[in-house]
Amino acid sequence: LRTTVLGQMSEIKELQAADRRRQIVILELLRIDHTRSTEILELRTALQGQGLAGDHTQSELLEEAGGST
Repeated sequence: LRTTVLGQMSEIKELQAADRRRQIVILELLRIDHTRSTEILELRTALQGQGLAGDHTQSELLEEAGGST
């Protein structure tokens, strides 16, 4: 029984370490996504200021491109 418990404790520690690594990756991906979203918003705002970007919704853009909604 002691061997089983020690083995399970070791496995739990390994799973916790793997979980921490995954959390770090997820946080980094969220940071990257936020940065890109901010950049896109800034670019869209700049284009709208120049009259180069309309206020189209995604479905309108798809229709204009010949896609389906």
